[in-house]
Amino acid sequence: MTEHGHEALLRLLIAGGSLAPRRALLQTTGNADAALALGVAGWRAHGCTPEQCAALERPDTRALALAQRWLQQPDHHLLACNDPAFPPLLLDAPNPPLALFVAGDPAIAWRPAVALVGSRSPTPAGRALAARFATCFVEAGLAVTSGLAAGIDAAAHQAALDAGGCTLAVIGTGPDRAYPTSHTRLQARIAAEGVVLSEYLPGTAARPGHFPARNRLVAGLALATVVVEAAQRSGALITARLAAEAGREVCAIPGSVLNPRAAGCHRLIREGVALVERPEEVLELLAPALRLQLPGLQTRLATPTEQAAPADLPACWANDADYQSLWRALEYDPISMDSLITQCGLTASEVSSMLLAMELAGIVVCVHGRYCRRP
Repeated sequence: MTEHGHEALLRLLIAGGSLAPRRALLQTTGNADAALALGVAGWRAHGCTPEQCAALERPDTRALALAQRWLQQPDHHLLACNDPAFPPLLLDAPNPPLALFVAGDPAIAWRPAVALVGSRSPTPAGRALAARFATCFVEAGLAVTSGLAAGIDAAAHQAALDAGGCTLAVIGTGPDRAYPTSHTRLQARIAAEGVVLSEYLPGTAARPGHFPARNRLVAGLALATVVVEAAQRSGALITARLAAEAGREVCAIPGSVLNPRAAGCHRLIREGVALVERPEEVLELLAPALRLQLPGLQTRLATPTEQAAPADLPACWANDADYQSLWRALEYDPISMDSLITQCGLTASEVSSMLLAMELAGIVVCVHGRYCRRP
């Protein structure tokens, strides 16, 4: 996008107010320059308020300059909702943002992801569960999404990074701010190794209303949301509700009836969300959706099918006896899952989740329900 193109889109963002009329302006005209060129009559015709029209005519020059300076830094991007690089899952969710400020690699936001959310003051067991689930998800080729809050969010992000995987942090401040401030180093690491996303202009401080709004993006970017620990009144329950409204899977991990931080999870389970005890159960729920996404993701992420994957088992599984057994059972001719289960002596759920991880890693293909090594 050109400097002028950035300026036009930034003016649409600075105008504030309801997203719907500004999004309609952008989508009907095709780009921010054309949207601004319509003038007051055109803006009003798309539903903009008098206050929005005044802000579009006379934008806050300080906010504009601050955003432009942020965008001039390396690996900083601004994606409009009609940009081809904008994450498609987010467009399918209710009330997508007008644009996203992106620190890091925008392509990571296209990866199939699971959101891990929960208490800001978790128990040690809850923190360990978040880390365990995050590690399993990235080892299966998924990204981990969360809101970079204290507690479960931070544990999930940290574990994903430590496992060498991808993580997406959706923040409720401008992209140049960290909240809490103690997460400044973690946010910088995520921007360097993953991606940090915000719909708020640089310079925007933390405000109470931003975090429930942020939660809709956490839910919208993920194929499933897993609630690790949550009290009866918790922002994680808002994320779970928004994920359900977006048509995504919602899972909750049960806990002790004596633990008040498990009460929200138990409530979700009573309301019908999936009870999960192991990360493999989440992978099983997601397997159909992931297989549908694979062809498009391979194209978008520049890992096309034609590029042969390595013939050896990847290093992350080289010392895992179960993966070694399954790899030995796989041939270049397709074989049924029942045969693989018999040869390996593993359960159906174990083989299913392992095959899915191998598919996402690009070393196994599924042909009419049968599996083989990628030729």
